[in-house]
Amino acid sequence: MTGKTLRVALMQLSGFPTKREAIANVQNQVRVAVKDKGAQLVILPECWNSTYSAGEFRKNAEQIPNGDTSAALSKIAAELGIYLIGGTFPEEDGGQIYNTCTVWGPKGEFLGKYRKMHLFEMDIPGKCTFSEPSTLTPGNQFLTFMVGDLRIGIGICYDQRFAEFAAINRQLGVDFLVFPSAFDTYTGPMHFELIARARALDNSMFVALCSPARDTTQDYVAYGYSTICDPWGRVLCCAQEKPTMLVQDLDLNMLNEIKTQIPVLRQKRLDMYELNVKK
Repeated sequence: MTGKTLRVALMQLSGFPTKREAIANVQNQVRVAVKDKGAQLVILPECWNSTYSAGEFRKNAEQIPNGDTSAALSKIAAELGIYLIGGTFPEEDGGQIYNTCTVWGPKGEFLGKYRKMHLFEMDIPGKCTFSEPSTLTPGNQFLTFMVGDLRIGIGICYDQRFAEFAAINRQLGVDFLVFPSAFDTYTGPMHFELIARARALDNSMFVALCSPARDTTQDYVAYGYSTICDPWGRVLCCAQEKPTMLVQDLDLNMLNEIKTQIPVLRQKRLDMYELNVKK
């Protein structure tokens, strides 16, 4: 972080036939983002090291933080001295499978993991049919971490549809909410940017959605269009369908300015309603 600016890189990655190739690609792309673009925080997409398929989740699952993918993410974060939000990959724990995002610090330290809380289920005949609950177990814990004075929260794809999820992260002090997100191509054009802008505006926070690149050869086709929004709900940058590296400086001064100019966070009628995290 430089002064009150944080340079962020969103990696909209294409898939690879093997996990080893996907990991090698990530390491190479992260090096470019940091050495050539100066990124201080790098964000990877949802399900970047395996096929996004209910039938493939268990086959590709690893333990965290002891698996090969975790080791590779830790190594590249330490090599480059950056914070790394490791997208998601299938996690196995006690016979259960989770869609999990890991976070790594600049010494390669494991800062925590977030397991997707809201599991995606959709059945629009001829458009998209998918059921994560048929294979995955939902998570039950929030994750936040600090980069300097900035608190960052993690969600995964379908979580963004639930306004309460973002509001709880806001109550936890989050000013930047990150969602690795493989949205589908039917609802993506209607809702992807709209949801990002709404969550940012409602909570006076930065929001990033990081998608895989579109691959029409897969059974499940990701929308693409990775996006970063500012606390005013404005789109700062947006990809299209192809593999893309988005690099954006976040002006963190904006956070306090907006909270002062339109103080919605302190003007909530907590005497009338409240939202609580259940332990």
